[in-house]
Amino acid sequence: MARKSWMYSVLEAVQYEMQQRKDMVWLFELTPPVASNPGKPVINLEKEFGRIRVNNTGIDEMWMAGATLGAGLAGVTAVTYIPYQGNGMCFQMIQNHAGKLRHMTGGDAEMPVVFILEMTGQTPGFAGQHSDYEIDSYYAHIPGVKTVIPSTPTDAKGMMVSAIRDRNPVVYLYPAGLRNMVEDVSDDQYETPLDKAAVRTTGSDLTIVSSGAGMPEVLEATKRLQDGGVGVEAIDLRSLKPMDTETLVKSVQKTKRLLTFDQSYYTLCPGAEVIARVAENVDGARYKRIAFPDAPPPASPEMFLWMRPNADHIMGAAKRLLG
Repeated sequence: MARKSWMYSVLEAVQYEMQQRKDMVWLFELTPPVASNPGKPVINLEKEFGRIRVNNTGIDEMWMAGATLGAGLAGVTAVTYIPYQGNGMCFQMIQNHAGKLRHMTGGDAEMPVVFILEMTGQTPGFAGQHSDYEIDSYYAHIPGVKTVIPSTPTDAKGMMVSAIRDRNPVVYLYPAGLRNMVEDVSDDQYETPLDKAAVRTTGSDLTIVSSGAGMPEVLEATKRLQDGGVGVEAIDLRSLKPMDTETLVKSVQKTKRLLTFDQSYYTLCPGAEVIARVAENVDGARYKRIAFPDAPPPASPEMFLWMRPNADHIMGAAKRLLG
């Protein structure tokens, strides 16, 4: 056990799996698979495994996705890391091929591939061209692809292990806003399920659901509400597809109030799906969702932060639901 960052935890999981699987490959552009951590050895996948297995592809995200998919079809476990500038460019390859080929081949085509897609976490100062790559809803909409979004270094490691060992294609969303998060993470290799939400706090008055970079804001608001005597059940989705409907329904059956919080755009955000699933199964509950407005983010950090949902928005919505 040691304190580790989000990316160090991910590369630690990948390093171990590559040591066990001699044909496993990692493809990347721009960002070398290197991570350091105080008191731990530097992880440098390219140096350890060589350029054949750890390949700098050049800047062609659709090619990267296609090469990763082709490797998987050939029986090779493959992971690709695509930064936020290019993850929209690989959508067609994942949607039209990775999501369909197992079905089109009657299940014969296995695809043990992981697409790590960086999300900027609605980062101020990047303007509309790059700051709004909150792609969670896009990829969760694709049949045949599992879509996960860890929010802690512990889950980042465990879910990466599970994603690599899965025989289906996995879109592994990396919220870059969590890049500097550090916590105690086990040195052992362990699996975290790709289909289970995490109940971060328990309570009987209000259920708050979020994922990824939204969770720190949720936990801050949860503490403030609990300090005021409100029992909050804070749920981290972790997996958008398959979504853990059972945990969500069980919580709202108890609290009868559901607040969803997303840094994605309001229309068709993950919270909308959460509310729909719960409403189909729970009678008499009250609902509210918070999300980023349906508008491109401005370049001004001050205006951007004014638009981005935060803990204060959660506090206001919670008080309305509880009133």
